[in-house]
Amino acid sequence: MESKGEPYQRFPVAELLFDAENPRLAEYVIDDKTTQFDLLRILWQKMAIEEVAMSIAYNGYFVHEPLFIEKQGAELVVIEGNRRLAAVKLLLDKSLRERLRATDLPQISEERHAELQTIPAIVTTREEVWRYLGFKHVNGPSSWGSYAKAQYVAKVHHNYGVPLEEIARQIGDYNSTVYRMYRGLMVIEQAEKSGVFDRQEISKPSFYFNYIYTAIDYPGFTAFLGLGSKTTTLREPVPKSRTKQLGEVLEWLYGNSTRDKPSLIHSQNPDLKVLDTVLMSKQGVDALRDGFPLGVAKDISLGDEKLFRQALQQAKQELQKAHGTLSTGYTASDVDLLRIAQDVEELASDLMMGMMQKRKRAKRESDREKASDE
Repeated sequence: MESKGEPYQRFPVAELLFDAENPRLAEYVIDDKTTQFDLLRILWQKMAIEEVAMSIAYNGYFVHEPLFIEKQGAELVVIEGNRRLAAVKLLLDKSLRERLRATDLPQISEERHAELQTIPAIVTTREEVWRYLGFKHVNGPSSWGSYAKAQYVAKVHHNYGVPLEEIARQIGDYNSTVYRMYRGLMVIEQAEKSGVFDRQEISKPSFYFNYIYTAIDYPGFTAFLGLGSKTTTLREPVPKSRTKQLGEVLEWLYGNSTRDKPSLIHSQNPDLKVLDTVLMSKQGVDALRDGFPLGVAKDISLGDEKLFRQALQQAKQELQKAHGTLSTGYTASDVDLLRIAQDVEELASDLMMGMMQKRKRAKRESDREKASDE
């Protein structure tokens, strides 16, 4: 298995195992019952293995891209290069291709088949290569998704005792980003352990981890959940007294398919900030708990005074826009638009009269109070 003059050894593909602890796979709810075939299925369905397999089928396996493996007892676990391993296993095994319906992959020649029986790998440990893997996959050319990045940061911090500040420096990232991802992951894990959230039950088609790690930096979310400092490294950042609120927030963010509750977030911007505004109002929170849509809850949270002011300001802006396009946007023959303008005039007149009457009543009451005081 030794390769003279090279920093790697060649290992039989049949002996190499996929890594169930791979941060990129963690997004898909891996547990003790997950088999090697289950991991292969996830890799094939979610991680664009076909393009890797096509390259290897036609060009062979590039020896300058060895796998990184860790010996765990008698097992050889691939801690870097699971996509490449999946591609090779599929090219070598027709039955695997049929089980996964990966039948579009090319049939390789006998010579290529023999060549791929062993592939280059470097024996190492997770602790020895965490800096390299972090740079490559967190900020580097093969970037993971945000949830996988957070998983990686947490594993390095918890397993090897590396401070988050050092992790940020080593992988070339900003401290704030590392802290945000870590705190978001701890919130999710706390919710899952508490039984108030289950990623397998969300109504969203995918788990958008950025929702939670972005949201918990907003003041409304922070206050509602009782969160502390943004740089906290607590494994359970939400006080136990706010466990119910934690479950509510995650249901509003991600929905719950078993309870037929849709997510309130259709687009992170602006819906996340709208929800943040609602959480700062008791009336708004009550509206969400009563099942009102996010937009309605927002109006309730703002109150009639703010809504009235916003409506008038928006009406003024729209009328100014219409006035600016009058010469080119309106033709004298368009009677319908003239009628709409007349309706606007009547509404504005009625609104003005109502406001003036309210001011007169307020003045009379103020005058009576002053007279009684004298």
